[in-house]
This record gives sequence, C-alpha cells and structure tokens, in this order.
Amino acid sequence: MIRIHKLQIPDLPTKKPRRLYIYLPQNYSKTEQRYPVLYMFDGHNVFYDSHATYGKSWGMKEYLKRTKLPLIIAAIECNPEGDRRMNEYAPWDYDVPEYGFMEGLGKVTMDWISGPLKQMIDENYRTLPERENTLIGGSSMGGLMSLYAITAYNHIFSGAAALSPSFFFGGAHLHELISRTQLENPTRIYMDLGTGEFEPEQRKIPAELFETAAELTLAGADAAARVIPGAFHCEAAWEKRIPVFMDYLLKEEGSL
Repeated sequence: MIRIHKLQIPDLPTKKPRRLYIYLPQNYSKTEQRYPVLYMFDGHNVFYDSHATYGKSWGMKEYLKRTKLPLIIAAIECNPEGDRRMNEYAPWDYDVPEYGFMEGLGKVTMDWISGPLKQMIDENYRTLPERENTLIGGSSMGGLMSLYAITAYNHIFSGAAALSPSFFFGGAHLHELISRTQLENPTRIYMDLGTGEFEPEQRKIPAELFETAAELTLAGADAAARVIPGAFHCEAAWEKRIPVFMDYLLKEEGSL
C-alpha cells in the first residue's frame, strides 16, 4: 500500500507542492505491529515509472511486494521546480564550473526530514521511532545527502544507503565532518558506484569512495563500499542494488 500526500516544506518554498510517498507493509492494516522506517530522497523516482524523472523508477514497490519486508518507507519528492534540487540536496555551498555557485540548503532539508517530517510519520503511523530503527537512503546528490545525514544527524539515523554519491559537490566538507565525528553504535553504512559512471583515468572517483568508507569505519561505523562493473548512473542500475543494501542495513550481520 502506498499513500501519496502533497505538502510544502516551510523553509523550502515552491509554488508547486511536492509529493510524499508512504509505503506501508502488506499486512499493516491487519496487525498492530510497529515497523522501522527508511527515509528516501527523490521520492518521485522510488516507486512509479510514470512519476520518475526519466521514465524509470527504482522499482521499490515490486521489490517490497516480492519480499514482504516489514518496513515503512517515507520518500519525499525533490523540489519540482527548475534546478532547486541541486540546492536542497547540497549540504554545503559549492561552486562547480558547469553549474556555477549554488547555495547549499542540505541542512535546511535535513532539519525538516529529521524534525517535522519524522514527527509526522511517527505520530500518524505505527513506527519504531528509535534511531536503531530509523534509516535513510538515496542516490547521486541524494547519496551525498545520505552520508551527510548519517554523520551530522547520527543521533536520529542508525543506517544509510548512499548509491553513487556525488562527492564533487562538497566531498572535502564531508571528509572534514567525518573526521570530527564519533558515530554511535550501531551505525551501518552502505556505499557504492558503478564503473560506467566514470572514465578509466578518473581513478580518484572510486578511490574517494573507499577513502570515505575507511574514514566512516574509523569514526565508529560498520561501513561497506562496492564498485559494480558496468553499472551506470541511473535508476535501472540502482534498482539492482536494492537487495544488497537492504540486506546490509536490515540484518544484524550484513553480508555482501
């Protein structure tokens, strides 16, 4: 069951309301069971091909129907106007030649997700609200935001999935943040990228992935990093990794 709400984020105003997708387990209405919650970025790309930016979603609805995972997913649509997604999913200000200077509103975004949104979900649905049962995930800029969230908001989230994280939009700030953070136990973090996302001479890209995983491990996390041969930067590729990161985040002893 997927419920869709339309809402505004007060500090991130748009003329067009954004959609909030709430996935409830198949037996939700038949029991009094409480469930962990996975918050996801780019919610419009998570469940429905017809809503997805490029016509292909993650296929999360089909995966959950097949596996019957006891999990609630709260997936919030990015800013539906122009390039404002780039601001809302950037934890820091950045200046990249092809984009120019952009104000990073990632903290504003995360303050809302970890505060008012989580409160609304916990009050209206049968959740397990403790940090041990609160996860976050996303891809690309959403992957970067997931790494920022699990570090800066570690008192809220115990697990994160960061698929194809966009390190070039503030990776140096992320490394600095991790270096001064002691992560709580448990903290589980899954990271990956595909070889189709970079050229052979761009070896710094996978190197930064593994460097970040090592830093997170030293900060106290159980962190895993993978490079997937031939995988590109797209929803069809990320869909194939759902079973891996779900298994890693939801089981006490994750496996790769």
